[in-house]
Amino acid sequence: MKPLLADIRGYLKYLELMGVEGLPFDDGATAGFKDDEPEDSAALTLQDVRKEIGDCTRCKLCKGRTNIVFGAGSPKAGLVFVGEGPGRDEDIKGLPFVGAAGAMLTRIIERVLNLTRDDVYIANIVKCRPPNNRNPEPDEIFACMPFLEKQLEVIKPALIVALGNVAAKSLIGTKTGITALRGRFHYYSGGIKIMPTYHPAFLLRNPAKKRETYEDMLMVKAELEAIVKDADSTSPPEPWTP
Repeated sequence: MKPLLADIRGYLKYLELMGVEGLPFDDGATAGFKDDEPEDSAALTLQDVRKEIGDCTRCKLCKGRTNIVFGAGSPKAGLVFVGEGPGRDEDIKGLPFVGAAGAMLTRIIERVLNLTRDDVYIANIVKCRPPNNRNPEPDEIFACMPFLEKQLEVIKPALIVALGNVAAKSLIGTKTGITALRGRFHYYSGGIKIMPTYHPAFLLRNPAKKRETYEDMLMVKAELEAIVKDADSTSPPEPWTP
């Protein structure tokens, strides 16, 4: 439990910075967080995390959802995209980024990064759709964030892309907006680099911002290539056969 408690303490500090003075208490909010969880969360799998979530009722978002949107992609992905929460299409299908914003994200992954959605992992800060696609509220983020943290602990990505204000602020722990955050790397727990950039839904409404997102993704691509190159240079040489 120690890594989880440290992450919760950090997130409580973030809520304090956001001006949140208290959270509603609900006995159900602690359901699933058992004292007998293994301390080594790296031994968990994504299936374990999904099982722990169960038919979640830890926050009020459960009342209006159709499906829990857990995440999708490679469990060994070097790159993880994190959005804020499911929209209508995602809520219906139970998969992240499958609507118009998802099509935009797919184009970014394929055309800029030269990857596929199967090469990366895609998740959200909250796993149930907020009413009318509003931003997740602090108590909802607080209830759901530990599961995203466990997903990231299992995957151990080299890089994270935070899509939009909610994802960037929640992962980095800052009140600074996305416009000021984007364009450079920040850090998540454990020293994982994060690139904040505009949410694909925002790009659909503001196509002029696509250029800035393209520049952010070029930095992500270069960083991924550098990581791969560094890994190759430190790998043992192939055995020589005469």
